[in-house]
Formats: sequence, C-alpha cells, structure tokens
Amino acid sequence: MLIFIDNIFPWFGDMLELGGNILLFIILLAAMMWSLILERLVYIWFVYPRKIQTAISLWRARNDHSSWFAKEFRALIIARLSSDLEHNITLIRTLVKVCPLLGLLGTVLGMLEVFDAIAITGSNDPRSTAAGISKATVTTMAGMVVAISGLMVSNYLAKHAKEEENFLGEKMSFDINPESQKG
Repeated sequence: MLIFIDNIFPWFGDMLELGGNILLFIILLAAMMWSLILERLVYIWFVYPRKIQTAISLWRARNDHSSWFAKEFRALIIARLSSDLEHNITLIRTLVKVCPLLGLLGTVLGMLEVFDAIAITGSNDPRSTAAGISKATVTTMAGMVVAISGLMVSNYLAKHAKEEENFLGEKMSFDINPESQKG
C-alpha cells in the first residue's frame, strides 16, 4: 500500500521524512476533519432540503397552528432539524483548534533535535541542524494550513446552520389562520 502511495505521490514520503511523526498525525487529523466536513456539506446540499420540505409540509398539514401543542410541535421540528444541521460542527472546530497545537509540538520537537545536534557535534554546523529545522518548519506550516482551511469551512457550516434555523422558524410561523389558508 505504501509503495502504491509513493508511486502516485512521490513527494509524500519526502514530506513525511522532513516532518516526522507529528506531521503524520496532522495529516491523519486533517483527513478526519475533511471527511467530517464533506459529510456535512453533502448533508446540507442533498439531504437537508428534503427534510425541510417534509417538515414544512407536516406543519402546513396541521389544522391547528396556535394551540400549545402546535407550538410545541413546531419547536420540536425546528430543534430536531437544527440539531441535525449542527451535528459534528463542534468536533470539526475542535480538530481545527488541535492542528496548530500539533504544529507547535512539531516545532518544539524539531528545535530539540537542533539542540541535540549542536550538543553532539559541539558546533552549529548547518548540516547537523538542518533536519531539526525542517521538522520545526514543516509541522508548523502543515498545522496552520489545515487549521486555516478547516476554520473557513467550519465557520461557513455554523453560519449556514444558524441561517437555516431562522429560515425554518419564519417558514413555520405561528400567524397562519384559517382565513389566510383558504385564499
């Protein structure tokens, strides 16, 4: 399997060698975060529109829109759809926050390697410190790239969920009276 990946992406192995184990962990977190993001986008674009049409038709099929039971039914529908929209957004945001911290951890480990190389060789020869410096910079860059891309999309998802909740509340308003339904 690794040979297959190395044949398709020859730079990937070099990148992992430069960044070390922390970079591999950042890549795994990025894959997990983006799979959750893609799941949310598929839900918003394909599944949610059908659910909202079903909810609105359920609400419009009711004869009573002003009783306590009707208000509770409306609140239940809005709460369930809002909960479905916000599913995994907190986890995505947590992964976004963890990635720069892992990049910082990689920086610290890379600098420790630099100091070890200096201590072993007794000089600050660039060849002996290059591996530690590359680990420090590559992991920092990877953590920031993953975090920034995830932050933009997670903000979009959270904003979209709030807008949809408001839209659904307006579509299922209490002010539907029998006279306006006839006309």
